[in-house]
Amino acid sequence: METTNRSSRTDFILLGFSDRPHLERIISVAVFIFYLVTLVGNTAIILVSYLDTQLHTPMYFFLSNLSAVDLCYTTSIIPQMLVNLWGPTKSITYGGCALQFFFALDLGATECLLLAVMAYDRYAAVCQPLHYMVIMHPGLCHRMVLISWLGGLGSALILCSLTLKLPRCGNHLVDNFFCEMPALIKMACVHSRVIEVFVFTLGVIFLLVPLSLILISYGVITQAVMRIKSASRWRKVLNTCGSHLTVVTLFYGTIIYMYMRPQKTTSQDEGKFFTLFYTIVTPSLNPLIYTLRNKDVKSALSRVLGMDKCSSKV
Repeated sequence: METTNRSSRTDFILLGFSDRPHLERIISVAVFIFYLVTLVGNTAIILVSYLDTQLHTPMYFFLSNLSAVDLCYTTSIIPQMLVNLWGPTKSITYGGCALQFFFALDLGATECLLLAVMAYDRYAAVCQPLHYMVIMHPGLCHRMVLISWLGGLGSALILCSLTLKLPRCGNHLVDNFFCEMPALIKMACVHSRVIEVFVFTLGVIFLLVPLSLILISYGVITQAVMRIKSASRWRKVLNTCGSHLTVVTLFYGTIIYMYMRPQKTTSQDEGKFFTLFYTIVTPSLNPLIYTLRNKDVKSALSRVLGMDKCSSKV
């Protein structure tokens, strides 16, 4: 009994959508469906990119890393969320909350950098097509991906260590469906100017700087596309670049809205639904966007599944 009491004092309660119990079942079903789509879609992209030799290019190397990030990101959040939505208790241990918080920050920052790397890859492919494989050689691709993963890891270590040290004065209610930074900062009983400065600084480094580089890359790409006379190549460029731009818009739009605005100006309910979108909906849409708009991926899926052989026999 003493152990139970001690553990209950160290656990956090994820309030989630408990103030709207009529929505919890609907949300849980929607989240479960989106999670299945995320698992199947991103796993398929990783396997196809690995198994099909025609996709052994920088673009699909980066895309498979993006899919791996989305898989890990959603898996660090959704299983616990579904347990809390379906079960009688909504608790999470302190260790579980710290890990969830760490992985969400780590993988979110990594995705920001990966999307910028993918924009540079598209710039090299469109604007320097004759030198593309020389510019985007395997060594550079691996270094860029490594920097993205290490950059996310570094930012997560800094923010996690600062946020988890904030005094909570016995408060253990997390007003969100997972342990996210804004909700954990609001739990603190003191105002930390240091964390505000770090959040803003890292937000500039991992959000505004990569987004600026992406916009510059696509500005140059737009100029190059306007000079393309081949209709087939023009459509192919628009398909590959359009997929990436759609993902960038969905991801960066919601993340910047949540993290670069003053926390006091965002209502908690509004924050929860925005968080629900970029943590659950966006990772499930990424593989759909890339496969539906990309003939190379669809052709590779057919080859891996043997559908092209079946059609040729018919």
